[in-house]
Amino acid sequence: MNEFSLIERFFADPAAHEPPPPWLRLGIGDDAALLAEEPGWETAITCDTLVEGRHFLPGTDPEALGWKALAVNLSDLAAMGAVPTGFLLSLTLPEADEAWLAAFARGLFACARSHGARLVGGDTTRGPRALTITALGRVPAGKAVLRSGARAGDDLWVSGQPGRAALGLAVRLGELASTLPEAERWVAALDRPEPRLALGQRLRGLAHAMLDVSDGLLGDLRHILERSAPPPLTAEIEVARLPLAPLVAGGGPPERARTALLAGGDDYELIFTAAPAYRDQILRLAGELDLPLSRIGRLVPATAHPIVLVEPDGRRTLPEVLGYDHFHACQERR
Repeated sequence: MNEFSLIERFFADPAAHEPPPPWLRLGIGDDAALLAEEPGWETAITCDTLVEGRHFLPGTDPEALGWKALAVNLSDLAAMGAVPTGFLLSLTLPEADEAWLAAFARGLFACARSHGARLVGGDTTRGPRALTITALGRVPAGKAVLRSGARAGDDLWVSGQPGRAALGLAVRLGELASTLPEAERWVAALDRPEPRLALGQRLRGLAHAMLDVSDGLLGDLRHILERSAPPPLTAEIEVARLPLAPLVAGGGPPERARTALLAGGDDYELIFTAAPAYRDQILRLAGELDLPLSRIGRLVPATAHPIVLVEPDGRRTLPEVLGYDHFHACQERR
């Protein structure tokens, strides 16, 4: 197979026989895709790369990898409150393995269909396996939720169940038993994250600041604090409010479960801040979406430390680990 037959065989969009959406003027097959601009809307664009050995293990199920490669990009759009439109795929592959490509494409297009995204272009080349996706979305003009909008007095919320993916990785590596009650769900959370797109869109106008949890809840929260407008802020995390109990009930050792929740990453849940006046509205939203939303703390004017953990007994402690750092010499996401 050459580059072009590979694209034609595995990445011809299954939806290409359908009438194109109004925003898509030209998709795969030319030097660039053409997207129509619409008055009253802004385009959100994000890009993520997954590298074998750094972001996923050699031998990872390619169908799950296809889903995840797109899902992690759609999660960035969710964090902006955007609606997905199209995406570009760049593949670096050690060889054109037909069985691997067929499975990868199944997972990729399953995620695309589930969330209304269309493949509109990309590139392929030979080399160590790496997957890069650039995703595009639309958001009403002036309504995108940014990292920089946090305010003193805001509540701090997180969606879903952060920590599952890190425990799933521990199961896959043999560090936790695969027979634990929730082990299968933890591995599924690692392999097939669900971008919180509906939540992100419903939080437009409610959330002051928002981002997704890719490198650890505390580490990503730090980005909100760093981007907030002056005066600087401190996040006070109430440990008793963290959704830790389900992880422990599922078989996670308490300390490991706590670390996974606070610093494990790879969850793609949303962290957001909102005024206390919106608490009831946010809890109603959780019911409407059938998605747990946990109020885990608040933002206050800056103290000596950017993040403080308020323990159940009232002690104030500092986190030992914030999250994953791609360039830290001692870290490797396996």
